[in-house]
Amino acid sequence: MPIYNDNSNNDAKQPFDEKTEGRRRAGSHRQLLALDVVAGFRVRPGFYEMNGATAMSDGVNFTVYSNGATSITLLLFHRGDRKPYASILFPENYRIGKVFSMIVFGLNIEDLEYAYRVDGPWDPAHGLLFNKNHILLDPFAKAVCGQRVWGEPVRMSEGYRARVVRSNTQTDGSPQLRTPMSDSIIYELHVRGFTKDSSSHVRFPGTFAGIIEKAQYLKKLGVTAVELMPIFEFDETRDKRVVGGRTLLDYWGYNTVSFFAPNTSYASHDEYNEEGMELRTMIRALKSEGIEVILDVVFNHTAEGNEDGSFISFKGFDNNIYYLLTPEGQYYNFSGCGNTLNCNQPIVQEMIVECLRYWVTEYRVDGFRFDLASILGRDENGAPMARPPLIQRLAYDPILGDVKLIAESWDAGGMYQVGSFPSWKRWAEWNGKYRDDIRAFLKGEYWAAPEAVKRITGSMDLYGETYAGYDSSVNFITCHDGFTLHDLYAYNSKHNEDNGWNNTDGADDNRSWNCGAEGETSDPQILSLRWRMMRNAITVLMCSRGTPMILAGDEFGNTQFGNNNAYCQDNEISWLNWDLIKEHREYFDFYRNMIQFRRRHPAIRKDLEPAHCGLPFISVCTDSPWHREINNITKVLSVMFAGYSTPRASDDIVYLTINVYWEEQLIELPEPPAGGYWSLTVDTADASGRWYHSRPVPVTARSWQLNPRSVAVCIVSWGAEYGR
Repeated sequence: MPIYNDNSNNDAKQPFDEKTEGRRRAGSHRQLLALDVVAGFRVRPGFYEMNGATAMSDGVNFTVYSNGATSITLLLFHRGDRKPYASILFPENYRIGKVFSMIVFGLNIEDLEYAYRVDGPWDPAHGLLFNKNHILLDPFAKAVCGQRVWGEPVRMSEGYRARVVRSNTQTDGSPQLRTPMSDSIIYELHVRGFTKDSSSHVRFPGTFAGIIEKAQYLKKLGVTAVELMPIFEFDETRDKRVVGGRTLLDYWGYNTVSFFAPNTSYASHDEYNEEGMELRTMIRALKSEGIEVILDVVFNHTAEGNEDGSFISFKGFDNNIYYLLTPEGQYYNFSGCGNTLNCNQPIVQEMIVECLRYWVTEYRVDGFRFDLASILGRDENGAPMARPPLIQRLAYDPILGDVKLIAESWDAGGMYQVGSFPSWKRWAEWNGKYRDDIRAFLKGEYWAAPEAVKRITGSMDLYGETYAGYDSSVNFITCHDGFTLHDLYAYNSKHNEDNGWNNTDGADDNRSWNCGAEGETSDPQILSLRWRMMRNAITVLMCSRGTPMILAGDEFGNTQFGNNNAYCQDNEISWLNWDLIKEHREYFDFYRNMIQFRRRHPAIRKDLEPAHCGLPFISVCTDSPWHREINNITKVLSVMFAGYSTPRASDDIVYLTINVYWEEQLIELPEPPAGGYWSLTVDTADASGRWYHSRPVPVTARSWQLNPRSVAVCIVSWGAEYGR
């Protein structure tokens, strides 16, 4: 019996090859033939290496696997119907090993939704939770039904379903920009919160299209990458509740429902069977402006929760494989969210690798930030591993070879690996020690100077040996998790009452300072000090070795009104207020200028060629070049960067000096190299409001009184010696 019809002009029949046929599936002249009829549908064994549901020219290939299942049934639904119109049991001979694969012919994917029932043993003590009554989502689903309208819950009694998505690989040739870490400036944003507020003045607020409308803004700001908080499909209604008249949702999205599916509510319009097109368009638009796209991915847990949680997908397919379980069959909770994904189990590891490859090949993303990445290094008993196979595999994966891999190198189970995360000279880290040490130092804890100078100069105490040096440190002072930069200097304590947990949630160690009044104030002296502290922070961040990351909205003083854990606030607490750009224009211009300053001075960012004048790449001192001992009474910290880019280029020399004390301090600049003179670029406490000089001002005296709690930046200008 033939297994295909050949309508081509080639008379010589070629032997059937599964992989070749799979690659040829779209638009092929060769049509596969059904071998069986099951439940009234023409079927044949499918392509076993093509996970998920794949549209063929004349049918749909469905492939799933389960280690413990005794049988799997495919459920077919008409679009939006509550009950399936067909149940197709995979024939036993359509199973190879633990993989079930079947092509079903004659399906109209425009009117198709699908799910599975999985039968097998029920033995909770051994982690086996098979139940043929559960309707389960395909773990490799490319689109999830029922999630299109933000805030509307999925009818769990009917289960989650998937749609068949057409591959768009052939239509997307977006290149990877490959911006070096040393030249990168990362901008972390939430897709919905970035433009949801009416002040954004975009046509499609809260969507991928809204970000497209802000692409020019991001380019002018000067960032080189956006890091999107989770955009995989999640259920924002998971913990829906009302507190103080506000409806609270799982707004941040750190509870993944499907790792392969984009959040459909982030698209501005229905993309049935074309899910992800708007996201692809957004990625292309940003790349055309020289901006990379990094995805915040959550492989440490799923939305299924603990023993009382939902059966969405993984629990019903292979609970004891996908999750870390205690000997009693309970869930280890190193994520703080009820369960922990069993990342180093070979099957789970394979799924994660395939997922990341999918986002790189189909969407052409440029990098990934891994939430609670230390969990990726735990074994099946939850113990840390010296050489975690998943982390090593990602480090050496050929398809992922040019993308950025950034670890949040801690978890909720007490493992903190900043400076000890297994990296193979490939992984970078969110440098939590940079955040903590710089916050402490800038607020006036001058005894933190020995640690602060390590952070400003690239944290080489952390990132030598197996790390990639300066490129391993992602420096940040604020991120989505914690205070905004404005709130860091407006509140001594968190104010999370609106979250409904009596202010018990969120971090207590913020190293913040309200500058004299808690929260909003009209006191001009306090306000002046707050803005100066914010200028200090962005100046130090942009003048630190390592890759800076900034939080969306910090550039114009966005506030969360003291909430340092706004994970559930889908409202003005989390939405950016774009009107603040006009209200805080001078600060916004300063912030943008500091980003541009960093981009113009490569000596800050990386070791160049050794300076012609003989200065080292980095040198440190206190208030004078003759005072080089940094200790716990250091009130002024100074760092100088030097080098040149090309043989004909002049030396690039930048001198950063920080006074964190509450009184002014006498500082002295070093002797400038022959043929050069010092010029002032930044003075965050300038009384006239000229905090940044686009044309640096020659310094007439090498010593002066640096204002309290202020930062100055000088550069060496070249040309005729400035008379003094």
